[in-house]
Amino acid sequence: MSWAVPQGRHPGWPARLGPIRVDAGVLEVRKPRLRDASAWSRVRRRDRLHLQSWEPTVPGSWNDNNATLAWPGQWSTLRGLARRGLTLPFVITVNGELAGQVTVGNVVRGSLCSAWVGYWVGTHATAGGVATGAVALVADHCFSVAGLHRLEATVRPENHASVRVLTKLGFREEGLFRRYLDVAGGWRDHLCFALTTEDVPNGLVAGLVAEGRAELG
Repeated sequence: MSWAVPQGRHPGWPARLGPIRVDAGVLEVRKPRLRDASAWSRVRRRDRLHLQSWEPTVPGSWNDNNATLAWPGQWSTLRGLARRGLTLPFVITVNGELAGQVTVGNVVRGSLCSAWVGYWVGTHATAGGVATGAVALVADHCFSVAGLHRLEATVRPENHASVRVLTKLGFREEGLFRRYLDVAGGWRDHLCFALTTEDVPNGLVAGLVAEGRAELG
């Protein structure tokens, strides 16, 4: 399968992906908005214990870094990187409510045509196929409109839920990165998973639909 030839400096962004219906409800993926601040902060601050063990260590307190006033700076940075073609940032919504984020980062064009994908989902949406559906929507978008050939994802071996998301979608495990990333105050090993467009000629969402895990529209 050939992939799309990207046009412009930031092909594939902005975009609105979906809807698809999963067990949790109607799932969509869209660009971040400045007015997402309150909902984003509410989920992030509430779910500190759920999220902090898997995310890179950053200076400052969790509450300050995830306060409503912290969002405009993050939103502006993501939008700037997206406009330069370096990232494709999205938020996840379920039944219209913010449920998490999916970010495609370190977009490299040319002969590599690769990027990484990372995601988080709030505790109110950890079941019901939300993360799986959101990553499927974004991966299909990356392999078509965004013109990428390969997606990588790194995850701590202890993060069983995230490992299940990737393996269900067909990402292959390619190795272990020792002391790869500073997470929760220490250098942590991460498994590396990857997927290329040749692996999913019919698309990931189509696979979920065929398996009865999602419905279109």
